[in-house]
Amino acid sequence: MGKGQRSQPMYSNEIIEAPQDAGKLASSGVFQTVPASSSSLLGHNDIEYGSVAVSAPAETKVQTAPKELPHEKPHEVQDIPFFTLMTTYMSFLLLVVLAHFEDFFGKIFMPKQYVQVRVQNGYAPMVSDFESMWSRHVYARMRDCFNRPIGGVAGGHVELIDRVTHDYNKSFQFTGKLQNVLNLASYNYLGFAQSEGPCADKVEEAMREHGIAQASSRIETGCSKLLVETEEMVARFMGTEAAIIVSMGYATNSLTMPSLVSKGCLIISDELNHSSLIAGSRLSGAVIRVFRHNDTRDLEKQLRRSISQGQPRTHRPWKKIMVVVEGLYSMEGEFCNLHKLIEMRNKYKFYLFVDEAHSIGALGKRGRGICDHFNVDPREIDILMGTFTKSFGAAGGYIAGSKALIDHLR
Repeated sequence: MGKGQRSQPMYSNEIIEAPQDAGKLASSGVFQTVPASSSSLLGHNDIEYGSVAVSAPAETKVQTAPKELPHEKPHEVQDIPFFTLMTTYMSFLLLVVLAHFEDFFGKIFMPKQYVQVRVQNGYAPMVSDFESMWSRHVYARMRDCFNRPIGGVAGGHVELIDRVTHDYNKSFQFTGKLQNVLNLASYNYLGFAQSEGPCADKVEEAMREHGIAQASSRIETGCSKLLVETEEMVARFMGTEAAIIVSMGYATNSLTMPSLVSKGCLIISDELNHSSLIAGSRLSGAVIRVFRHNDTRDLEKQLRRSISQGQPRTHRPWKKIMVVVEGLYSMEGEFCNLHKLIEMRNKYKFYLFVDEAHSIGALGKRGRGICDHFNVDPREIDILMGTFTKSFGAAGGYIAGSKALIDHLR
């Protein structure tokens, strides 16, 4: 199965209509302009979390995409110098060696300090001395830089509670002072999950009018007007035909992927994909193959080998081939090579699944994720997944794509 990979519809046997014009998808624009003279810009909430609403009516701006989207390469991350890498690793190696040296002599001359890693009254220790060495000797020396307590909600800025230590980070005492700092260490990227202000007022108003939760599953009587409106807004924001909302971000991947692929299908996954993608791939029953992180050459080798050899034992053509990547890898801070992936998608006719859990709302000139960042038409990606927990300060996730895809998932 070569060029005919996508000859069979992925979701159903019905004909998929041509995508609507991008201008029509954004006909009821999502963003509003904020007057520079608005008094809300001077409020404490706007200073801490950023402006999220205005009291006066604002003119709506419709975001329309150009007919042709030229390829714009983002600024590449500067490579770390070899000397910096070596000195960093050597520093950690030195800490480990000194920790072993200290443990060896400490058990001989200061046994009371190592009671927690020795057998006591016939009971084995919770962790061995080797397993706890990192936390006792390496992490403990820099513990004052981590697990910083905050006062209030983690928004765009946070109030750090100052603390001091007089026993080399074994214990801390609070000074009673607060320090306002920029937050780069948690979710709620845009500050929408604030405890007071226009967002909190709207949530309280909606809860009083509509209640806290639905009394039934959506397939029965749990579908509300607000849910339908939110899905339509997500589709407009993403520039796709339709979208569906799932109540849990992890389940958005783990429970929808088995609906897309099954036995006789192939999933080719980046080796650093999130555990929810791994769980969904395993639950699907499809064959899973892994390519090296962000290595499109290795991916192409996997594709060529898989297409030419077909399924194991029978060598029949794969029913579907789906490549799964993340738009922004949170632990590495790296983007996927989206332009190359789309080029390969058009060449080998596989389906492309992009997880935008960390990129949506945080990347792009309009905050519309990896497609906006790379100036790529979102309709060139088959499945766009994202969550509301990182940038939007809410719960759940979404799948955006063609109408046929969303109807199939529903």
